[in-house]
Amino acid sequence: MTERSGKSSSDDRTRPIGVFDSGIGGLTVVKALTERLPHENIVYFGDTARVPYGPKSPEVVREYTAGDTDILLGHDIKMIVVACNTVSAVALDVVQRKARVPVIGVIVPGAEAAARATKRKRVGVIGTYATINSSTYTNALRQIDPEVETYSQPCPLFVPLAEEGWIDHPVTHLVAREYLFPLTLHKIDTLILGCTHYPVLRDAIAKVVGSGVTLVDSGAATAEEVVRTLTAHDLLNPCSQRPNLQFLVSDIPTKFSEVGERFLGHMLGKVRKIPVS
Repeated sequence: MTERSGKSSSDDRTRPIGVFDSGIGGLTVVKALTERLPHENIVYFGDTARVPYGPKSPEVVREYTAGDTDILLGHDIKMIVVACNTVSAVALDVVQRKARVPVIGVIVPGAEAAARATKRKRVGVIGTYATINSSTYTNALRQIDPEVETYSQPCPLFVPLAEEGWIDHPVTHLVAREYLFPLTLHKIDTLILGCTHYPVLRDAIAKVVGSGVTLVDSGAATAEEVVRTLTAHDLLNPCSQRPNLQFLVSDIPTKFSEVGERFLGHMLGKVRKIPVS
């Protein structure tokens, strides 16, 4: 990443934040951003034509990531937020090499938040197969605090359940118990929600792990890091007017709008389909 030198101009500060994800889940990160930064313009790209990234090989994810980054860079953004845990785990360096703006992934902020939250130094991590197999959260936590023990579990069915809107469905509670009960045997006191879909199922997850386990939303932790980074680079938008939120997808914008409302908490407005290469 090459940063601009000198004090940022007003034009720099009003440029949008770019956010991308393999699909819809990254809207939970956008929600966290808009709650903390209500005046920031945002351009979001969801690669809905090629979702999910989680089961794909690192080589393919890195290839897709390069194209996703180019799409955002074409919108004169001032920062890139990689909302996808899979990309953050296996391809964050691809974004950093291509971008000339600050780049923030979700892994390190989530790991830092978990390290602060744990009292017994026993942390669980749930995510896609790619995120869990990469051991990126485990490695990040080990660097932050070598005494922290981590216990990981892939939870691939959480993604379709969240998109289906089965928030309080018997099937969701059954699946949650199947995935999460083994983690409770390790006496974890903190659980990282290592996929942007998972906060939608927060209540079902909490019911299984119990009230004594702190749930860490890596997307919310990332939004806090965005605030710190924008402040440090003098890139906070000084304008107080209603922000411009743009939503771009590579396929099926109508479905993205319908499902996305559950993730963002309000209507998205126009969603535009753009080609990917």
